[in-house]
Amino acid sequence: MTRTPDFGSLKLLAAIVLAVAVVVGAGMVIGQAPAMFGVDEEPQASITFDEQTTNGTVVEVDSVSLSDGGFVVITNSAGETLAVSGYLDAGAHENVTIEADEEVELLGRLTATAHQDTTGDESYAFDETDGDEDRPYVADGYPVSDTASVTLAEGATDGELAGDSFLVDNVSGPTNASTNDSVEFSADVSNPTTVDTRQGVEIRVDGRVFERQLLDLEAGETASVTFTLETRGIEPGERTIGIYTPEDGGQTDIAVEYPIEPHLEVDDANDTAVTANATLPFDGFLTVENESDSVRGTSQNLSAGEHDSVPIEYDIAGADENETVAVVMYAGSSVGYDETDGFPDAERITIDGEPVSAPVPAPADGVPEQ
Repeated sequence: MTRTPDFGSLKLLAAIVLAVAVVVGAGMVIGQAPAMFGVDEEPQASITFDEQTTNGTVVEVDSVSLSDGGFVVITNSAGETLAVSGYLDAGAHENVTIEADEEVELLGRLTATAHQDTTGDESYAFDETDGDEDRPYVADGYPVSDTASVTLAEGATDGELAGDSFLVDNVSGPTNASTNDSVEFSADVSNPTTVDTRQGVEIRVDGRVFERQLLDLEAGETASVTFTLETRGIEPGERTIGIYTPEDGGQTDIAVEYPIEPHLEVDDANDTAVTANATLPFDGFLTVENESDSVRGTSQNLSAGEHDSVPIEYDIAGADENETVAVVMYAGSSVGYDETDGFPDAERITIDGEPVSAPVPAPADGVPEQ
């Protein structure tokens, strides 16, 4: 005799089917969660750029890994772009050679930074879009980069002399200075030709031209040339000083240090303000900025020296829920700030190319609430 399922059995069977569906569906949802909820993995990158000697027109990045492909950008200590690699596919690359234009010199303290290809066209657009496209890969709130000292290989220019270029010898100057000094560098410059002539002589710091002079020399004459550098505009650290004529040059090194070592730490914070303890090597101020460098608040202008519990009103209007912020140290004046151009009369205080900053505690630590 066939037995017809009663209503209780049907309810039990339906419950079992529903439970199986929930388990299977949960597995599918978990596997698809990032796509369903718009959570994408952050682009990842790493880079190694070791010290090297070159002919001044090319550098080699030892290794770079780019999760989404992109470029390697070479900048000097002033943050000026000197050279950009060709497009690099996603993945790991070794011994990446980057060549500069003829008028650009790749010497001194240089930084190699990994940039994304946000436009997807395999063409570098960061500079021409004012940083809106092809931004650097970021790790812990800072661009993924590495810094190295690049020096001129001995005799690299000997075979390239045009024959009528002034020659440079005996480059000399101090080996140490602070960032508020005036220092002198000199060199012997000679005219190897048989005619009286005039040529330009320039001094560069890590490849960046600081001053030019015109020098008149008679045939076979040698003269001493002296340059005075104001170190206020030179990044602290080991710097390469070069004195150059059109086709020759010589180098020496100088260690530049802050007269007062900068220090910064967050003292306290809440959902409307941050206070920080700071030691400034120059007159300046502090800001609160997010990881996109948008300024959320600015302190009053401060004199050089130690300051305790400096208050900074913290504007969280329009901030993202998961936004992270940090206090950043500046030299100069905060007057005239513009969201597009920043502070016209100030610059970040940096150590080894990294801004002096201190993270503001996350909400899990109790401050600031957003």
